[in-house]
Amino acid sequence: MADSPAPPKTVPASPPRAALVSVRPGAIVLARHGEPALSRKCFLTSDQYRDWWAKYEIGGLLAGQTPPPELLATAEGAGAIYASTRPRAQETAAAICAGREVLSDALFIEAPLPPPHFPGWFKLPPKYWGVVARFWWHVFNHHEGQESRAEAEARSEAAARALIARAESGQDVLVLAHGYFNHMVGRRLRADGWSLVHNQGFKYWSQRRFEKR
Repeated sequence: MADSPAPPKTVPASPPRAALVSVRPGAIVLARHGEPALSRKCFLTSDQYRDWWAKYEIGGLLAGQTPPPELLATAEGAGAIYASTRPRAQETAAAICAGREVLSDALFIEAPLPPPHFPGWFKLPPKYWGVVARFWWHVFNHHEGQESRAEAEARSEAAARALIARAESGQDVLVLAHGYFNHMVGRRLRADGWSLVHNQGFKYWSQRRFEKR
């Protein structure tokens, strides 16, 4: 009598693989504060400009400004909002964030602007002293015991890392800070593969949007 054929073997089903979820990083938006109250309509010696900058650092915004609708929309859509601890950045945050939580951090304060010592007869408006002081700081490392260029670059790298870590959770991140330091952070973001997709420059209330592509 012929043997009965063996029953077919049943291969146990493989357990389902865990779904791989890829989270697209959120955008990082670097915005500059509103217009400060301290007037730039004056001519100053280098020593007077040093005093002017000290007042600028502790001063707030010019009264009567209205934040642009586009920046208000950016703030509304952001999952996290950071602000420099300087009063002009704090007042900017208060104007656009409608009572939302703002993460204040000295990591985002402006790089210093100590001017070189020029003769007392040589005077410039604050706008141009800022250019001269930034050049001396950047090229000649003129910092008068304040933050050096190398230290500011290290700080900008730390700031970029912190923002990227937050954006990688999928949240858009808004930073309310300062013109030159925002430039330094933006340069670090580009070095890390982030693209500048929207650029309003560095005027007051402006924003620059970076995305990972």
